[in-house]
Amino acid sequence: MKKDIIIPEVENVFMAVVQEWSDDFMEKVWYAYLVNDSDFQLDGVMVVSKAFGTLDGEMKKTSVLRHAFAEIPEVSVAKIEMIEKSLLALNNEFMVTFFIGNTLYDKKFIFKANSIQEANQEEVPILFVEGVIVR
Repeated sequence: MKKDIIIPEVENVFMAVVQEWSDDFMEKVWYAYLVNDSDFQLDGVMVVSKAFGTLDGEMKKTSVLRHAFAEIPEVSVAKIEMIEKSLLALNNEFMVTFFIGNTLYDKKFIFKANSIQEANQEEVPILFVEGVIVR
């Protein structure tokens, strides 16, 4: 029975974290984006995010945040949330679930602790700005 279950692989959909100027904070802050670099529209998109890890020898974890999008068109991006500066030292996890047609896809994207930094940036497709990408 288990061998009959087909789990589709997520392709050309990934997470990127980009630094942008914030007038509210008067400094550059990191924002998470869901990038749809595929030829298909994503429907019924759910993004569940949290951060977890060890700081100063103590286990820390944040509240779980949920974001929903009715659709994300092909070759486009959706701004998910700001990542607060103190959370960069933790693992930042984004669980993404969506439909393409009648097929359900899901994938977990994890930005490892301290991986969100300028030294790890590359050009983000579609946005054409520097950012940290997890595929």
